Amino acid sequence: MAERSASTDGRRPIAFRGGGFVPALRRGPALLFFAGLLGIWQAAGSLGWINPLFLPTPWEIGRALHAAAESGDLWRHLSASLGRLAGGWIIGTIAGLALGCAMGIFTTARSIGLPLVSALFPIPKIALLPLLILWLGIGEPSKWATIALGVFFPTVINCYSGIDGVPRSLIRMAQSFGLSPGAIVAKVILPGALPSILAGFRISSSIALILLVAAEMIGAEYGIGAFVLQAGHLMATDQLLAGVLVLSLLGLLIGGTLTRIERAATRWR
Repeated sequence: MAERSASTDGRRPIAFRGGGFVPALRRGPALLFFAGLLGIWQAAGSLGWINPLFLPTPWEIGRALHAAAESGDLWRHLSASLGRLAGGWIIGTIAGLALGCAMGIFTTARSIGLPLVSALFPIPKIALLPLLILWLGIGEPSKWATIALGVFFPTVINCYSGIDGVPRSLIRMAQSFGLSPGAIVAKVILPGALPSILAGFRISSSIALILLVAAEMIGAEYGIGAFVLQAGHLMATDQLLAGVLVLSLLGLLIGGTLTRIERAATRWR
């Protein structure tokens, strides 16, 4: 009856207007774009438009990567890099979460920690590597410490900011229901700060990967950074770009893993 009356009155239903500004992720356009880019790159190299010494074709890079994998050099360098990356990231993350939570909850920790973090965060961490080598030696501890320092500060800032951004009305509501301070932290503050903490993990993992390569270029026999540096010294640009490709794939793998963790941990949203 309502539809008939609407049609007889000449009125049309109003279209839904709330669908804008909701970007979605589609794999098709990205795959087509990269396929086209690689095709143009390969064609330009095959036709001689690009000097292969300066920019090898994707096919040559793939052959160099396959040769490194067959000889075992790739896995030797990759395993060394993964061990350093995991060790430094875990140490920096645990320390950053501890200080970030303390700064977000306790006044004294915030009063001491905030000026300290603000003063030390802008320092390029790779500039401290020579000093860390002097203190800890040229082995693994200095590389772990460099990565941990780079991970520590963004983790602290994101954790502290996430806790500080939890609505105070939720905390007061939990207090009015008689929850203990520990229960409020576990059930209100940490879940509310979790999206910001996970965003900090994404940033810190990228910083850890950058510092890993820089540290391995300065003082390491094995590692993707050392592999890239050695290829550059030999002007083997196909091997150099093969190492860069491994770093890119490693970054994509870490990002995809963090995305899945974020979706699982924040499903309640």
